[in-house]
Amino acid sequence: MRVCILGKNLTSLTLAKALINKDIDVDLFFSNTKNNINHTRTLGISKSNVEFVNEHIVNIENILWKLNKIEIFTDQLKQEKLLNFEDNKDQLFSIIKNHQFCSLLERKLIKKKNFKKKSYNNKDVSLAQKYELIINCDIKNNITKKFFSKNIQKKYNSFAYTTIINHEKIVNDTATQIFTKQGPLAYLPISNLQTSVVYSVHNALNNKKEGIRDLIFKHNNKYKIKNISEIEFFELSSSNLRSYYYKNILAFGDLLHKVHPLAGQGFNMTLRDIKTLLEIIQKRTDLGLPIDSTIGIEFEKKTKHINFVFLNGIDFIHQFFNFERKTGNNFLSKSVQYLGKNNSLNKFFTKVADEGILI
Repeated sequence: MRVCILGKNLTSLTLAKALINKDIDVDLFFSNTKNNINHTRTLGISKSNVEFVNEHIVNIENILWKLNKIEIFTDQLKQEKLLNFEDNKDQLFSIIKNHQFCSLLERKLIKKKNFKKKSYNNKDVSLAQKYELIINCDIKNNITKKFFSKNIQKKYNSFAYTTIINHEKIVNDTATQIFTKQGPLAYLPISNLQTSVVYSVHNALNNKKEGIRDLIFKHNNKYKIKNISEIEFFELSSSNLRSYYYKNILAFGDLLHKVHPLAGQGFNMTLRDIKTLLEIIQKRTDLGLPIDSTIGIEFEKKTKHINFVFLNGIDFIHQFFNFERKTGNNFLSKSVQYLGKNNSLNKFFTKVADEGILI
């Protein structure tokens, strides 16, 4: 059985390696359009997803930076912690550089005989006739425009700025999220000497990078910063695809769902989708059933409602703190702070962040 995957990105490479490990032949098609590699982009991966990737896709232990504590602050409470999640025995979350993960997957895939990488014209839709199952991870090709253009989309009137700060050496095992007046700011450690920064800023700054540098320094009270790398930025939006499949074509990754980066759950949602897809394929293989267009039907049935609820949950968090930012009232933060002291609720929210919606 040979499956076609469209697009060359982290999702397509991860999915290709997962299928190869299931002894499924994979043709990965990518356009000749040159993609600029963003070396400041990082990903947060939950503990359960790290275990899943290590066991079923590729061992990433050597390129991870593990965190055992997450602290959340808000301008409304000054320097008081809003929430605190901690596990002294093991990691809560791990941070990985996007480009390092992609490079590792490419090195592993190129050695596999049942993997082929091919270039294609992304305006061509005839590929759909040559495979029993196509998985589309390319948000810009004509297949996407023709069959997967209907989605529920929301623009946040914000831009996400990403960079890496180089600082003096510290024990760097705690991620920090600050809900500032300009938007949520995250400090995500990637070593004892470097920390990734993701700042989701409302449009008022008009994309001024120097203003972002000033704000990073202003809200930093932990690191002795030596320098700040080049700042990259992209517009923020969320989306949820109305239909996950068309005939024998299954949409995947950011094409299915995009989420606000404040909770670091974007790629975690994709990994959970991959896990579900592998379970469907394994069950069919065990029963001697074909891997064909009906997989799209089953995949949508199992994942669409979960992704919808999770995506809207993240959006609710954004709206919650955005409302407080606009009103200037700290009543909501005080309430969250009080609830966060409840150990049972704290464990529940940690489990949801780790494993997704528990339904």
